[in-house]
Amino acid sequence: MIEVVDVLLPLRKAVKESAWLKAAAGKLGVSPTRIGGVRLVKRSIDARRKPICELLRLEVAVDEVLPPEELPQCAYAPVAGEAKRVVIVGSGPGGLFAALRCLELGLKPVVLERGKDVSSRRFDLAPLMREGRVMEDSNYCFGEGGAGTFSDGKLYTRATKRGPVQQVYEVFVAHGAPKDILVDAHPHIGSNLLPNVVKAMRESILKAGGEVHFSTRVSGLLRSADGKRLCGVVSSDGRVWEGDAVVLATGHSARDVYRLFHEEGLRLERKPFAVGVRIEHPQALIDAAQYHLRPGEARPELLPAARYALATKIAERGVHSFCMCPGGFIVPAATENDEVVVNGMSLSRRNSPFANSGFVVTVEPEDTDAFAAEYGVLSGIAYQKALEVATSQAGGGLQKAPAQRVADFLAGRVSGSLPETSYHPGLSRWDLNALLPQEVAWRMREGLKFFNGKLRGFAGEDALLIGCETRTSSPVRIPRDAESLQHPELEGLFPCGEGAGYAGGIVSAALDGRRCAEAAAGWLGR
Repeated sequence: MIEVVDVLLPLRKAVKESAWLKAAAGKLGVSPTRIGGVRLVKRSIDARRKPICELLRLEVAVDEVLPPEELPQCAYAPVAGEAKRVVIVGSGPGGLFAALRCLELGLKPVVLERGKDVSSRRFDLAPLMREGRVMEDSNYCFGEGGAGTFSDGKLYTRATKRGPVQQVYEVFVAHGAPKDILVDAHPHIGSNLLPNVVKAMRESILKAGGEVHFSTRVSGLLRSADGKRLCGVVSSDGRVWEGDAVVLATGHSARDVYRLFHEEGLRLERKPFAVGVRIEHPQALIDAAQYHLRPGEARPELLPAARYALATKIAERGVHSFCMCPGGFIVPAATENDEVVVNGMSLSRRNSPFANSGFVVTVEPEDTDAFAAEYGVLSGIAYQKALEVATSQAGGGLQKAPAQRVADFLAGRVSGSLPETSYHPGLSRWDLNALLPQEVAWRMREGLKFFNGKLRGFAGEDALLIGCETRTSSPVRIPRDAESLQHPELEGLFPCGEGAGYAGGIVSAALDGRRCAEAAAGWLGR
């Protein structure tokens, strides 16, 4: 008999399999001698209790031996010579998972990526960090693996109704991700491990007969004679890439793609997004608040760096934390040299002395109307860009970012000094109240006061604001039919992932990539 039970154990005991066995036997009301094996299925920390506990879900064998654990494997059948071709634009999670699903469905994926492979991409980050010079097609946003490759690899998602989340985790593990992501309640891979996982996924695509092309930026559409069907794309070097279907998975920063669609007369829609700053604290402060530690008490070694998620609504606009990076770093995520954009990342061990997250306010489409007369449906992009350029000017250039202590932001004064930071290009003292749109700034002030009551020290002396966080999501949606997932005005085009407005993280983008591949396969008779 195989049973699944939930047990709660103090942290010091939760690491021992012998404690699991004893707790499982007690929960099932049987003698421990009858337990033939236990296996961890899921774990999460309950920091509300003293002592801090782990909630473990265990698979338990009673009166028999637990079958051996089978870890996921990656094996894709070779693509047949006559297979239909699906051109996939972008190699972020949406594009990569679309490609792998195409292989499973007997389609040939042809992946086009404007940036470089993940190994070369690392070298292009060096001039960004040392000189403040952005390589505009190879940076923290563009390149193999997409923006998620260098933003921690957080896999926690609430998108469980969008598809098989566990299968996404299994694909990552099959390609070299730690198997802990299969059981952790808040799984993450880490920006130091993700590049090898991404490379392994590329190798799977190539080994099965798919194609992956780097430094290939799409600049045109190949339409049928009547203009109603997409037959492929054209890259900036003039090459034509024919396909029986096209999955567009370009991510939220490919602004030239939105402009291309606008010039082609294809329907686009404005959508909400969010802007604000990165807020940075000493990780020890977050640990103390979340784990209820005494003053000066260090975080127990068995506990991971603490995280938080905060959200409220102020005057009909959301104010919330975003992409929280415990034990992480703030990085420059601009895609052009006249702008500054900040984002966060963590390594697998999350052992930086800093914690950071986006601290942002929702921007509704009507909030960007000042740009609508000139930019129309792209007014949200113009709003983002204007703030990014102003942020660069306030920082003083070379990717230096304007920054302010939270106490000074609330008081409306420039900080006399700034605390240590993880942001490598450097900081400039600035009053962010004068930089941010006022409808954003005043809500941030109210949000800081409110969140400080929820998380001790959130708006304290050691809290630092660094501007600006603008790429939380795309301000534009590329519409698609709810059933076919094709653009309503261009047959054969499957808008996908964050850039199209249908995902908000690695896992949701991966799920959407799978869905788009399945929709393309159905349309192509597979």
